[in-house]
Amino acid sequence: MRALALVLSLLAGPAAAQTCGGSFSAFVDQLRAKALERGHDRATVDGFFRGTRRDADVIAADRRQGHFQRNFIDFSDRLIAQYRVDNGKYYARQLDSLFDRIEARYGVSRGVLLAFWAFETDFGQVQGDYNTRDALVTLAHDCRRPDLFRPHVFAAIELFARGDFDPGTTTGAWAGEIGQVQMLPEDILTNGVDGDGDGRVTLKTSSADALMSGAAMLSDLGWRANEPWLQEVRVPDTLDWSLTGLDQPRPTSDWAARGVTARTGDLRRDLDGALLLPMGRKGPAFLAYPNFNVYFEWNKSFVYVLTAAYFANILEGAPRFDPGTPDPGLSGPEIIALQEKLVARGYDVGGVDGIIGAMTRDAVQKEQLRRGLPADAWPTRALLDAL
Repeated sequence: MRALALVLSLLAGPAAAQTCGGSFSAFVDQLRAKALERGHDRATVDGFFRGTRRDADVIAADRRQGHFQRNFIDFSDRLIAQYRVDNGKYYARQLDSLFDRIEARYGVSRGVLLAFWAFETDFGQVQGDYNTRDALVTLAHDCRRPDLFRPHVFAAIELFARGDFDPGTTTGAWAGEIGQVQMLPEDILTNGVDGDGDGRVTLKTSSADALMSGAAMLSDLGWRANEPWLQEVRVPDTLDWSLTGLDQPRPTSDWAARGVTARTGDLRRDLDGALLLPMGRKGPAFLAYPNFNVYFEWNKSFVYVLTAAYFANILEGAPRFDPGTPDPGLSGPEIIALQEKLVARGYDVGGVDGIIGAMTRDAVQKEQLRRGLPADAWPTRALLDAL
């Protein structure tokens, strides 16, 4: 799920009012009151919330995201299935003129959008069957991330008032995303585009609307037109591994001077790039250009973002990445044990969750450097044993 860092004001009202949790019906009543304060008429508010229920399946789905515990090679092998490659190339041909328009208007390459389209809904075939209103209200009520979902409840009310959202029948993903590229209501309000010229933005049934809107959103999030996002590279064994990592971009010309070369094509020496080693110095290696950071505004998972970005390359003719021969990784319980030991030593790993995210990688790299180990940010059994 794409998790934008959206923080808007909490409920106005008496100090006793709860901004999450507590009685679900009382919470819905608070949302009703706030919607009226925002200028919606009572008929609209009543119509939107009529029949709202807490969806326990949404909460279960929110807590069940163990696939992000897979390592990059395993995760990408599962997602970049051959049928997705074949379908992506088919739609690239079928919608060639649409992608030409998108690229001319937003500078977002077709491979980027095709990869998102594939991973989010299998090109519109699997859009989710959760009631969107109930999912949004449920997650706003839940106290894990209420500030993320609360604004989207009010955005959905605005879409309903405009006649573009049916609270009783609109369905989508468990986290409230709608349509073929899975956009949240506030993003639809901001970046929804009528791509097929019928006067409406219908992201569930119109591929043109969905893809044009997705490109508009990427542009709004800071996508730099007509620039690359990710490139597979080869790295020398003598590289200073402590220079690698998403938070350490350098001029690409500097990486070239250190012996980093493109596996195919040429490096963009006019750009900065961060050298990523998702499975350590013996595994695949990528140079992440500035546009790569925009992916994290769509989804916060490192393995998902890296897989989506490289799948875009494959859809534009790049070979499958070279997996190399990485050192064996840790199991889920071992990663948790590692995170616990790092936390005990004062590191912030972003949560003990069994997922090797950016903050865990940073902590691993610092500990490797402190111990005189190759600081490639890949946690191995040797490091766990040392800790």
